Amino acid sequence: MDEVFKALADPTRRALLDALYEHDGQTLSALESRFETSRFAVMKHLKQLEEAGLVVTRRQGREKLHFLNPVPIRLVHDRWVSKYAEPWAAALTGLKHDLESTMEKVFEIYIRTTPERLWEAITDPAIRAKYNFGAGMIGELAPGATFTMAAPGAGRPLGEGVTLEVDPPHRLVQSMTALWSDEAKAEGTSRVTWQIEPVGDSCRLTVTHDQLREGANEQLYGGWPMILSGLKTWLETGELLTTPGSLMYGHG
Repeated sequence: MDEVFKALADPTRRALLDALYEHDGQTLSALESRFETSRFAVMKHLKQLEEAGLVVTRRQGREKLHFLNPVPIRLVHDRWVSKYAEPWAAALTGLKHDLESTMEKVFEIYIRTTPERLWEAITDPAIRAKYNFGAGMIGELAPGATFTMAAPGAGRPLGEGVTLEVDPPHRLVQSMTALWSDEAKAEGTSRVTWQIEPVGDSCRLTVTHDQLREGANEQLYGGWPMILSGLKTWLETGELLTTPGSLMYGHG
């Protein structure tokens, strides 16, 4: 967490996060144009934000796009702020992750575990329910197979989709249609990619939620920081977080 606090301490880096909050997936040139400083200085600030996990980059052709990654902020909230604030709070004041003007959301987190154990936590229905709003993934794990996201306390399926790619324990790609509300269902089908990469004694997990409608309802993607924070906590400590991501529908 020290890297996160150091990165947030600088006003220029906070301004870069604000710029990505306003419009996600920007190039270096686009970000640089917002500041009266050198390109090299902006590059240094972005590198520090990347090292802190607050910014994730992705290549698109010859361009390198920068995305705001809210997961470290969620971890700060779950570790400290939730001790003093209402545990059902969804975000830190003044640093939101409502990024409405993009077709793609990218979330990254490091978890001290093995790829095999992380894969099991993502695909096993009982484990998935511990951090995924109480919902497990029910269905055959094979390309072309359908699945539902079911939670006993919900009274109805929370989602459904089709598995597109399966490469254990590295990559899982699925389409998803949210069913937990009429507003979410109206957004139609999007796609979720789980990418697992071993890094030393840990794994880097990157979740990409794309094929979203421009300005899509935040219900579709706003819960990912809570889900990933709950996943990390459960794998590393065996404990559940007292957040909706870990408890909602969990005791139906």
